[in-house]
Amino acid sequence: MHKKPTAKIATAVALEHERLESLIGSMADGVIAVDDAIRVVIYNGAALNILDVNDTIKDQPLKKLLRLYDKNGQPVDTESLVKNTTRATSNRDYQLHYEDGSRINLYLSVAPVHLGYGSKGDHGYVILVRDITHEKSLEEERDEFISVVSHELRTPIAIAEGNVSNAQFIIGRDHTTNPAIADALKVAHDQIIFLASMVNDLSTLSRAERGKLTLELSDINPHKLISDLMGSYTKEAEAKGLKLRSDLSPHLEVLSSSELYVREILQNFITNALKYTERGSVVVGAYPKENGVEFTVTDTGIGISKADQERVFDKFYRSEDFRTRATSGTGLGLYVTLKLARLLHAEISLESTLDKGSTFSIFIPNLH
Repeated sequence: MHKKPTAKIATAVALEHERLESLIGSMADGVIAVDDAIRVVIYNGAALNILDVNDTIKDQPLKKLLRLYDKNGQPVDTESLVKNTTRATSNRDYQLHYEDGSRINLYLSVAPVHLGYGSKGDHGYVILVRDITHEKSLEEERDEFISVVSHELRTPIAIAEGNVSNAQFIIGRDHTTNPAIADALKVAHDQIIFLASMVNDLSTLSRAERGKLTLELSDINPHKLISDLMGSYTKEAEAKGLKLRSDLSPHLEVLSSSELYVREILQNFITNALKYTERGSVVVGAYPKENGVEFTVTDTGIGISKADQERVFDKFYRSEDFRTRATSGTGLGLYVTLKLARLLHAEISLESTLDKGSTFSIFIPNLH
């Protein structure tokens, strides 16, 4: 025969419940817990503020409280969104619409839980909501600024690069020119090229953040694409004493995707490989896979630590490794690469060992 819980145990349970409610109530983010019928069972004051409700919402269906719209202004089925969540996910692109027609930008996090609460079962979901309207406004202003600046810088950079190149050509024919002048012009030209690359990354970043990137599909010959890239980077590799070679499957077929974006992704991988490799080789590979092609760039460079691998695709992130800091960079290349990969529905993977090298792989699917 099962014994009834003692008063002491019941008191402990009640105290624990009070602690939990106190903890939830003290959170700045709105917290809403729902059962498997997507009805509210626990919430806090911050959630009421965001939902613009002054009364209890316990046992109410979430879909009536949380009227979500996506970034394209289309209504979102909140109940299906929550029910289809199998692991913790978050999104910063939703809007919450109120009955008076006003709206806010919303950060939404949904996580399935198994806590045994609610009358409908022993599992449910915890939802975090936060008003990020002000943050979104600042982001839009920042993106607009980056867009304008990167656009306006293109012309003066092009003019400067052209004039420095002409000056290099002229003194190259005049063997009496002071070698220091030639060296100074080379340094200036290299920095202009670096600045041009940075502006290009900023421009691509701005368009990606504002959803302005568009796909123009074409037939890509992987053999020709890799051959072109090898020709573009051979001199740079030779200048560092590195071997740049390709490893291509003879069974590659035409790939339907955006050649512009695939080329830019591979250029970022190759540029990084050459930058962080002091001796050895860089190998660019391409292999057929079901409904697409897998491209790889393998180097024998400094490698990437486990901690850095988790953040290497973050915006503006650069490793604290002194060997990384010794080279110039903005921390935008791989972030832009990830944005482009998502647009292509591609999958990126990274394998790396410190002091042994890295392999960046990307599977590009056929887009029809």
